Amino acid sequence: MNGILPLWKPRGMTSHDCVFKLRKLLRTKKVGHTGTLDPEVSGVLPICIGRATKIAEYITASGKTYEGDVTLGYSTTTEDAWGEKVKEKEIDRVITRTEVEEILQSMTGEITQTPPMFSAVKVNGKRLYEYARQGVEVERPSRIVTIHKLQLLDDWIELDPEDPSFSFEVVCGKGTYVRTLAVEIGNKLGYPAHMSALTRTQSAGFRKEHCFTFEEIQESVLNDQQQSLLLPLELGLSHLPKMTISDTLAEKVKNGARLEEPEDWPDGPEIVMEYQDKAIAIYQPHPDKPGIIKPVKVLFND
Repeated sequence: MNGILPLWKPRGMTSHDCVFKLRKLLRTKKVGHTGTLDPEVSGVLPICIGRATKIAEYITASGKTYEGDVTLGYSTTTEDAWGEKVKEKEIDRVITRTEVEEILQSMTGEITQTPPMFSAVKVNGKRLYEYARQGVEVERPSRIVTIHKLQLLDDWIELDPEDPSFSFEVVCGKGTYVRTLAVEIGNKLGYPAHMSALTRTQSAGFRKEHCFTFEEIQESVLNDQQQSLLLPLELGLSHLPKMTISDTLAEKVKNGARLEEPEDWPDGPEIVMEYQDKAIAIYQPHPDKPGIIKPVKVLFND
């Protein structure tokens, strides 16, 4: 089996749990996920099977879309609804839709985030959530992330102080903590806040309508139709520029040869080399030799 299985991850499972379960269901060891989803987050989780595991990092690095709910009034240790309460503050003024929209607009583009203590970022060789479970807070390295789009989803004019929650959609780049976005939105409004619900609706080119549940996967396996679950690995590279190559060049590319840069070489740091509609390698300009291209990864060499 070779390809990408777009899984709809249920709440209550880690990404690793999903990989473990699929290895057993599909009876294959070469299975890898494409970016950790918190256990309480549901949504799109592309799973790479067989040869497609070679491109998992490209799906992980691509853009994601989430739909989430922010609740004002209290913050938690985990920045979501499943942590312990930290700070509380009653909503004591009118919060308008216009005010929230202006804040969301100000957070679009490149922003700096500090990873939450309950995250998998490593500090001094240890994951932050391990420190957090021991009650130890450590200094965390800030990172720059990209927010492509941030908008409200539900329709309201003034926020109900008895139910101070609202829904939003965010399209973001790699490394964004959406839980932290919720906290930052609350801070800008002057209130503690947390992420009360979160779903990933898109990862790379994969959306909810492409996905299969574990129940559907199990049924396909029972009917010996598991191959029909897989999408071509090329879909996981759809965000990269492509170049179609000839028979002669394809043989060299399959062998990982360094080549002279073709005249019609596309712009971009990494280019997918395609032969007969199949991605066979990813190439990049040679860092030290102008006019030469070199392989980053050979995907098919047979």
